[in-house]
Amino acid sequence: MDSLKEQMVKDLQLKGITPRTQRDYLREVNNLENYFGKSPEELGEEEVKQYLVHMMEDKNLSRGTYKYYTAGIKFLYNTTLNRPEVVKKISYPKSQTKLPVVLDLAEVKALLSLTENLKHRALLTITYSAGLRVSEAARLKVTDIDSKRMMVRVQQGKGGKDRYSILSQKALELLRQYWRQYRPNNWLFEGQKEGTHIGYTAIRQIFLEAKERAGIIKPASPHTLRHSFATHLIEAGTSLHHVQLLLGHCSPTTTTVYLHVSKINLSKVASPLDSLPEEL
Repeated sequence: MDSLKEQMVKDLQLKGITPRTQRDYLREVNNLENYFGKSPEELGEEEVKQYLVHMMEDKNLSRGTYKYYTAGIKFLYNTTLNRPEVVKKISYPKSQTKLPVVLDLAEVKALLSLTENLKHRALLTITYSAGLRVSEAARLKVTDIDSKRMMVRVQQGKGGKDRYSILSQKALELLRQYWRQYRPNNWLFEGQKEGTHIGYTAIRQIFLEAKERAGIIKPASPHTLRHSFATHLIEAGTSLHHVQLLLGHCSPTTTTVYLHVSKINLSKVASPLDSLPEEL
């Protein structure tokens, strides 16, 4: 099994798969092995299907998580073991279309203004103002803040791609104040251990505490700041193409979801009730 994992790691690296995804795929191979008590090399189509049904029904996985686990197993058999027939008939579950939760501008203002800790406020502010994912905000370096060009460099975002986002003037002023007090060396937001960046769990906790202080009852998460950034840009008249570039989406189709939650498009639509005679 160790040699199989080593080969799979090499295959993942050659495909340019990120280290985090590599760990997730390998973990799922381990789970598959532990479930049957034997190497995946000895398993066939029916056994793999049995395992995936178990993961979906008994473990009550969400469709997104199940899809991710399935991808790891399909990679194993398609690439590393070169046995595509095992997973040929195994398809991904149909995705459910869910609209993102979005905070309005007043809620964002309350969230940020009620965060007294300077480091926490700077972190939440740059996350919202540049439309960053949690992992991207955590891994920002001091040198990623380009004040001359008013840009934020996002290194190795989702899919291992670099991109630039906008740097807000207000965010820059706050970051300068933060830098003068904390003096971060390499990572913009350092973790508790020397030489590490802040953890994803810590960012989530910072956001949830800020959300509670602001009295926000929406089912929001740190990623909601990214959704809100995109929606507010569209409502301000920014083109869908530019929003796509700032978010780092490969396809414009992914970005169009923000058209559905943007009130600017719906505000021009009148309810037919309002066209009925007054005496009604």
